[in-house]
Amino acid sequence: MIRIKYAFASVLFLFVALGFAQEKVTKEKEPGHYNQSKFKQLYEEFSTPNTYRSASGAPGPDYYQQQADYVMDILLDDKNAKISGQETITYTNNSPDDLEYLWLQLDQNIRTKDSKAALKNGGNVKESEDTADFVQKYITESFDGGFNIDYIKDASGKTLPYTINFTMMRVDLPTPLKSGEKYSFDIKWNYNIPDHTVNRARSGYEYFKEDGNRAYVIAQFFPRMAVYSDVEGWQNHQFWGNGEFALPFGNYEVNITVPADHILDGTGVLQNRKEVYSKEMMSRYEQAKKSYDKPVIIVTQAEAEAAEKGFSNKTKTWKLKAENVRDFGFATSRKFIWDMQAVKLGGKDIMAVSMYPKEGNPLWEEYSTKAVAHTLKSYSSHTFDYPYPKAISVHAKNQGMEYPMICWNYGRPNEDGSYSDRTKYGMISVIIHEVGHNFFPMIVNSDERQWGWMDEGLDTFMQYMAEQEFGEAYPAAIAPNDKYPSRRGDPTKIVPYMSGDQSTISPIMSNPENVFQLGANAYGKPATALNILRETVMGREVFDHAFKTYSRRWMFKHPTPEDFFRTMEDASAVDLDWYWRGWFYTTDYVDMGVKNIKKFQVAKKPVTGDLMSKVFLVSSDSESYDPALDGVNPSETSKTLKEFMMDNMTEAERAAVKEPKYFYEVTYNSPGGLPMPLIVEYTYADGSVKNVTYPPEIWRKNSKEVSMVLSSTSELTGINIDPKMETADIDTTNNSWPKKEQESEFDKMKEEIKGK
Repeated sequence: MIRIKYAFASVLFLFVALGFAQEKVTKEKEPGHYNQSKFKQLYEEFSTPNTYRSASGAPGPDYYQQQADYVMDILLDDKNAKISGQETITYTNNSPDDLEYLWLQLDQNIRTKDSKAALKNGGNVKESEDTADFVQKYITESFDGGFNIDYIKDASGKTLPYTINFTMMRVDLPTPLKSGEKYSFDIKWNYNIPDHTVNRARSGYEYFKEDGNRAYVIAQFFPRMAVYSDVEGWQNHQFWGNGEFALPFGNYEVNITVPADHILDGTGVLQNRKEVYSKEMMSRYEQAKKSYDKPVIIVTQAEAEAAEKGFSNKTKTWKLKAENVRDFGFATSRKFIWDMQAVKLGGKDIMAVSMYPKEGNPLWEEYSTKAVAHTLKSYSSHTFDYPYPKAISVHAKNQGMEYPMICWNYGRPNEDGSYSDRTKYGMISVIIHEVGHNFFPMIVNSDERQWGWMDEGLDTFMQYMAEQEFGEAYPAAIAPNDKYPSRRGDPTKIVPYMSGDQSTISPIMSNPENVFQLGANAYGKPATALNILRETVMGREVFDHAFKTYSRRWMFKHPTPEDFFRTMEDASAVDLDWYWRGWFYTTDYVDMGVKNIKKFQVAKKPVTGDLMSKVFLVSSDSESYDPALDGVNPSETSKTLKEFMMDNMTEAERAAVKEPKYFYEVTYNSPGGLPMPLIVEYTYADGSVKNVTYPPEIWRKNSKEVSMVLSSTSELTGINIDPKMETADIDTTNNSWPKKEQESEFDKMKEEIKGK
């Protein structure tokens, strides 16, 4: 006789199998019932793959990008806070198109006296206003900081016609620039440098009235080529202030003339170190190149304090050269203290550098370069080895801005040198974030003007991981038994935003100029989405491989959101269209709860007649339910089950069977509409706890609710959804059964008063 016990067993226990999901079928379709749109593929939202960008998310065989090389001579007039320059741009047309004109960015034009940027937002009269804001709005004359173009000439010296439209300038070519050709032209320009502490300018100076000095952090300071690509031709969207920059890669040779007593550093490798360094600085620099565990001071605080007392009438020219960068920035002041440390990455030595005035100490000397070095190590481990020769952190009041190899960062102690943990962690975090921008978008060169989240969100996600690793690298910086207090990235931190007023929330896939809360939209939410994707949906190993694949595929190239989305799926074998759709294309939020729970038992006799070979389950709200059978083995009440076991199982097999004595149907709902894995903790009367993570696909046929059948040998006593708060669930009041009593705000206040 052929024994078919396993096949029959699977039939007989069909209704009691652990984790079986019931899909309720109704004749009339309710709104949202069997709603498959949340798991619909993104074909309609995505561009059709082509020879420039493949369906896998990788660059296609015909992918191209333009190149813009610059040779510049820059003069900084410290007395008048003015900068001027002459630049030669050599533009290489690698596209298949002939170009009749070239577009350049004039970002400083956002600060012309008649700039429309100041008029782009409406506003109401405020009952009270900060005095400085009031003076700036109604009393102070507008600052005139736009570009003054002296001339634009071709290589032969002939004047080229040009048209300026706000922050964009079109240069008309005498003949179209054909595919594969190069074109060189010269621009001479100047502008007044703004005080960057006013209106949070991204570039400018801070004036120190105590000693009459300025500290300059200079960027967007020269007419820069716009991007021309296969995605939209010229990226010549105006610069309104929030959407940052889209730039082609190129090589830079920059000579910067500043007062002779200034200390300067910037993008690229210093070419004339011995001309601009003192002998002491050279000696200290050589030490720093071999110091891997702590920074070496190149310019001491005492030397900086001595320098800030004098104002040299002489000048010094610093010569920098950078290869394959998308931009250039520099910082200069006689107030700067300077330190450096070597970092070993991929067999190469990278210099971690900090520049700061005495006003930054002791905080900056203690933590800045450590944070730079840690960032390079952490980000490299998750993406690719940092390819540039250095990374510089510059102290600048209220600043947080990034450029290739250099960035400005805030974090200033009190005048007596004391500082709070908030100031310390804020400084370390902004340094990690801004140095991290070297990876996104300085190397993985996304279009910031259009997709702010592609650099800010990815970088904030990487920042979160680096922050959590910082305590391991520098345990003395973190209080014992504490985690680094990351501001963004943890799922709980995005709940207030996602649960907020929907009229002021935009999808992540929005232009930075068109959102109400840029920080939450472009930084916090995408960072949280990627963190949840790594920790809860994909798992670290699968996610990390896919993320590295994206990072390495698009090093020194121009990716789009679709290239990112497609690569993450291509390298992981995880269908994530539902995730991208929910988190990036909608404003849905996560809210999952326990809607209902029913208890069942195996009936003593058939409910609907003598149907042999069937096992019947009856609900606790049925007349047939017998409380006396709670905790009784099913085979003791079901004749068919007992006979089946006797006929198809050996005595040893029967002895080993643990018959489930309790059966439950649990209905979960999702009022928030954003599908996510359903993470459930079940507790039982015998003290056991079982954690089950149901895949997000449970919501694929009914996005509103789903039922699961549980069987157990012990009575179910509790259910808790998302016990570790991994999914950014905005409402935890419906996450438990039995429902937990929520402490009122009044009770909380009483407890706080009692504790004081």
